[in-house]
Amino acid sequence: MLTSTSINQNLDIRRLAINLNHWYVIARSSEVKNQPFAVVLWNQPIVIYRDSTGTIHALEDRCPHRQVKLSHGQVIGNYLECDYHGWKFKSNGECAEVPYLEQNQKLPTCKIRSYPVKEQDGFIWLFAGDAEKANTVQLMAVPEWDHLNYIATVSVINCKAHYSYLIENLMDMYHGHLHQSWQAWADPVLQDIDEDDNHVAAHYQAQSYYKIDKIWSISQLFFPALRKLHPEALDVSYIYPHWMSTLGKDFKIYCLLCPVSETQTRAYLIHFTSLNAFWRLHKLPVWFRKFIKDSLFGSAQKLLDGLVRQDVVMIEEEQEAYLNNPERRNYELNRALVSVQRLMRKQAEKGV
Repeated sequence: MLTSTSINQNLDIRRLAINLNHWYVIARSSEVKNQPFAVVLWNQPIVIYRDSTGTIHALEDRCPHRQVKLSHGQVIGNYLECDYHGWKFKSNGECAEVPYLEQNQKLPTCKIRSYPVKEQDGFIWLFAGDAEKANTVQLMAVPEWDHLNYIATVSVINCKAHYSYLIENLMDMYHGHLHQSWQAWADPVLQDIDEDDNHVAAHYQAQSYYKIDKIWSISQLFFPALRKLHPEALDVSYIYPHWMSTLGKDFKIYCLLCPVSETQTRAYLIHFTSLNAFWRLHKLPVWFRKFIKDSLFGSAQKLLDGLVRQDVVMIEEEQEAYLNNPERRNYELNRALVSVQRLMRKQAEKGV
């Protein structure tokens, strides 16, 4: 029987805010070059840019003069210039120059918000909460990004849905039925769950289609006929606000989130193929190993993009169904998702 309590719980999870006192990924480093770059993190328009030294900065994306977007402007030295009247701003949000300021006029004391921002592991991370807490909160490390034994592929997820739908999709390994020829695993069985106020780790036992143990075995990524099922541990972890997964020793995947709004989520899905099994490769010169790593970047693009496309269709349908009938109850059998929703609520409460 559907009770008012179960309805309210359902409404809560699909309308939960995020805890802003965490580091969120807002762009890849390669996306931000000479021009200002506009992003939105939980309804906050933000502009990021590089100064003359290449250092990244983040400001509220509005000029306090006429409230237009600073991301339409350009970078002049170490200042961000508004495209409308040419007002220039420092990286701390203070007005630095007004081109038509008269001799008897002072610079406006207006100041826009600046955000703590870091560039690490190929991505730009932003802290949108209490700036005083930024140095006390660790961002999720992605050590495989620069490690020479891992080949990376990146797929961007853009879905018109609340972030909870994406996280639940990533934590629920039973939905491999959807992916058919794209999937990397089969027959998952949930073994156990570890959780606390900051993470949920679900441990599955599954059958993997891939085993990267010899140099020729990389061809499995491109030729399905060469794949053979074998048992592997499949671990997925929601380390708020991001996600991480390992399939045996050969594959590791991260999903770095940037929730845009209550009904839109952007994320970066990063797939790493391990070359750790090839011990002879490790003896080659570093420059050559780096050449191999760079040359094979994106080698799993077709696989990753295929998975993303199928998942986004389902996630957006879930959101649409909720908006049309928010009183309808879901019948969930995967107990890992109960833990995930509990973590989301705890973090949302902390962020208030």
